[in-house]
Amino acid sequence: MNERVQEAAGFIDATLQNEGAWYRAEDVESRVGGVLGSYGSSVGAVRGTVRDAGTKFKDLGHDEVTALASLLWGRPGPGRRPVYERRLAAVVLLQSRVALLRHSDLTRLEGFIRTAQTGELVDPLIVDVVFPLLQGLGGSDRQRADVVITRWHQDPDDALRRAARLIASQGTDLPSISGSRDRSRG
Repeated sequence: MNERVQEAAGFIDATLQNEGAWYRAEDVESRVGGVLGSYGSSVGAVRGTVRDAGTKFKDLGHDEVTALASLLWGRPGPGRRPVYERRLAAVVLLQSRVALLRHSDLTRLEGFIRTAQTGELVDPLIVDVVFPLLQGLGGSDRQRADVVITRWHQDPDDALRRAARLIASQGTDLPSISGSRDRSRG
């Protein structure tokens, strides 16, 4: 992983920790059932931190943005739980750079959805990242993406089926999903 991505992740992590408050951390951890840690940073602080990182680390390309999102999504260290605000920062980063994303990024987004642990992360991933990504695709890239989304619709994972339903409800033209007999599952 390139040094710039590591530096950007370190900047975001340190800033989020500095912006945290114990009472918000307790609230978040309680809300998500203790499966994610929390720094207690506000949503505004997360958004501002990602914006500031974009200013400090200008011109991040596709590979750097997706690597940074993956780094933020992961555990902050060995033996530590993933952190809600880091994951939210990954979502905000992807929201702000959705124009850089490709149909092949759906695999990474699928992993995020599977491991999100809360609808508070799944919903903005779908509505603000996957849906605009799909809207920007055409031709064979869109056909490849439709195959992935159809698979999500039939996946045993509740979060992926929910994601496919959210996509369908947003009005995107996914005929294989809207015509699926599995639409009511999950």
